Parts: sequence; structure tokens; C-alpha cells
Amino acid sequence: MIQLGILADDLTGGMMVASLLEREGVECPLVTSVEGLKDVAKSSATAVVVARKIRLIEAGAAAQEAIQTVQALKAIGCTRFYYKYCATFDSTDQGNIGPVAEAMLEATGGEHTLFCPAFPEYTVTIFQGRMFLGSTPLGDSFKRTDPVTPMTNSNLVEVLQPQCKTEVGLIPHSLLLRGTEAVVNHISQPAEPNLYIADAVDDEDLVRIADLALDWPLTTGADALPIFLARAWQRTSREPDRKEAKTLLPPSPGAEAFIAGSCAGPTLRQVDHFEKSHPVFRIDVIKAADDPGYVESVIAWAKKHMDTGPIAVSSSADSNELQRSQAALGVEGASSHADRVLGDVAKGLFKLGVRKFVVAGGETSGQVMKSVGITNVEVAEFDELSGGYCHQGGDDPVSFVLKAGAIGKEDFFSIAIERMRLAEGSQ
Repeated sequence: MIQLGILADDLTGGMMVASLLEREGVECPLVTSVEGLKDVAKSSATAVVVARKIRLIEAGAAAQEAIQTVQALKAIGCTRFYYKYCATFDSTDQGNIGPVAEAMLEATGGEHTLFCPAFPEYTVTIFQGRMFLGSTPLGDSFKRTDPVTPMTNSNLVEVLQPQCKTEVGLIPHSLLLRGTEAVVNHISQPAEPNLYIADAVDDEDLVRIADLALDWPLTTGADALPIFLARAWQRTSREPDRKEAKTLLPPSPGAEAFIAGSCAGPTLRQVDHFEKSHPVFRIDVIKAADDPGYVESVIAWAKKHMDTGPIAVSSSADSNELQRSQAALGVEGASSHADRVLGDVAKGLFKLGVRKFVVAGGETSGQVMKSVGITNVEVAEFDELSGGYCHQGGDDPVSFVLKAGAIGKEDFFSIAIERMRLAEGSQ
């Protein structure tokens, strides 16, 4: 029985929450379309993630995708739903966090929902409605200059309100400390709203929130809250003994490639580190936009180098190069062109025999998985690979390690590819 159906607004975020649930002993596959839920219904899974690329699309279209996902999850017997977005609440005044949540709330028939993107284990906390990354307010952090969703306001109530049709309230830490009954009495008052930002200064607050909202049709947040929802339902039900640690997935014999689309500092350093010992093709996004044969030239280059070991194709760029491409193509144009090229390159590399991919960047990961035709993956539990290790089986198996751009050490590729090689050696 599916205890929790999760809609994730991008692929790497969805992969991380699935892997965290696997770490809790919850079998949680990930699918990239609602059609993939048919196979999940026949499995022993108790949770599932539907990962869709809806963070930056038009708000109305994102809301419609959310409704379709709820309907498909209901069709396989799911009654508890979760909307997963970025821990830094990445959004604009138009959405998409508010519109998607409101659409899901109506589709699930819920009376209230809350928004809690906190992840105290990684020092992302909320107090008096204000988000902190460590000791730094969100609006003063590196997210202030995000090229797509600049987060200049630390007050999440104020960030969310322009996105929503109705009033947004706050469940403060002081109210959570008074217990579930006090919170229920507060939000049940006639004048109170049905949407709330919830404080979470530590894991104990997340325990309180999970106990409060366990049987609500809909809750929303980042990666941490599902962990505590799982622990809450496991306390109240007869769950089987915890499964064996899932650190190795089935093997995927074939060549290896690193595809990088993020422009975050850690990814830039990872590409530079890889280039010290392996060939890298660096995409020029402006040239790629003007040259219809550009992808073919990348594939021809890859074919020359693949016999000697792993290769990398990267559109990751430092701030100067990023500004150059954005000036020529626009912010959205530069991003969409880069993702399109990397998706087409991934498809070409797959045809050349690549079956082990490491991909950097949330939007890039979604594009690559779509281009290669990935629909339903088994997910390893969360560990030093930050939850991105997954595998699609069948007659032609393929494995991935997907990562958000801002995480990982310089040698992340080496660690990731060694894990996938170990899977082959363990058989």
C-alpha cells in the first residue's frame, strides 16, 4: 500500500527524498511520469516519488500537472500526498510553489496544508517564518544572486503570499512547543487561513509537525519532512523489519560519462578536477544555438575518446561566460539551449554505449533522463552520493548518479563512478 505519494518539482530533489526514505527502510521508487505509477502499484513499495520538471514552467501548467499527479496517485490507492520543492524555497512572485500547493490541496480535498522547507540536519532552519542557511538569513545568502530565482526576502510568509489566492499564516515555534492540540485549536478558528509556513528550528520541531500533519491529505516541504512522516506512520503501523542497506544497485555494463550543466562553484571545480585526467568537451552555448550540427560534432568528439575511459561534456560556465551567453540569448534562452544540447548529447552517448552516467544539475538531470527515455528507477539509500544513485533495469540496464549543482567534493565523479563499477564487480 502506498503510504505517501510525493510530487517533486525537479529530478534531483525527487531523487534525494526517495533515497532518504530508502534510508528509513521505506521502499520508494521514482517515476518520471504518471504512466510509470502502474508498475509501482504492482510492487511492494510503500512510497513513490513522481519527479516532474515543473519548478520553472508557467504556473497554470504546473498546477495542472499537479492535479494529474494527484489523480494518478489516487488511482493506485494513495491517500497521503506530499509536494516536494527546494530547501531554499526557490520561486518567484508567480510561483510555482503556491499555485501547485493550492491545486493539490483542492485535488486532495484537504482543509489545511503547511509549508516547511527546513532541513535542520543541514542547517536550513525557519524561525518566526524567516529562513536561515546556517546563521545567514536566506535573503543575505548566496541565493540572493541566483540567476533564475533570486531569493532576496528571508520571510517565507511574504515570499509565498504573492503566489497564493488566499492568505498565508504562520505556525511559529512557540505554538509547536505547546503541542498538537494547541496547533489544531489555533488553525481551526474561523478567521484563520488554510495555508501556513511552519517554523522548524531543529529535528524536534519536525517530529511535532509530522505528528500534527500525519493524516492530513497534503503536506509540503523539502527533503527532511518526509523522513519524519515515515517515522510517524511506522510508529503507528505494523511495518516489516527494516530492509538490508541498499548501497549497491544492479549493474549496468557499458561506457561512462560525466554530463555537467550546473554553473555552481562545486560543479565548476568538479569539471576542472575531472579534466586533469580525462577529456572534457566544453559546450559554447552561443555557438550551439547557431549551429544545427553542433551536437553531431560533440558526439563525433566523444566517439574518438570513449575507448580510453570516461569522458565529460559540460555547459557549466563561470560568471563571465554565463553573462556572455545570457546577454546573447537571454537568461531563459541560455538555460534552455544548454539543457537541450546536453539532453541531445546524452541521447547520442547512450547510442554509443554509455550506460553509467554522472549528471550535475537539477534541470540538466531532468533533461538527460527524459532524453535517454528513463521512466522508472530503483533508488539507493542516501549516503555520500547525496541520494542520486539510481538504476533502470530491463534488457538494456542503465545507471545514474544525479547531483544538485551545489553539492559534492572535487572528486565526486570518481566516487560516483566507482560505486557503479562496484555494482558490476559484486555480481
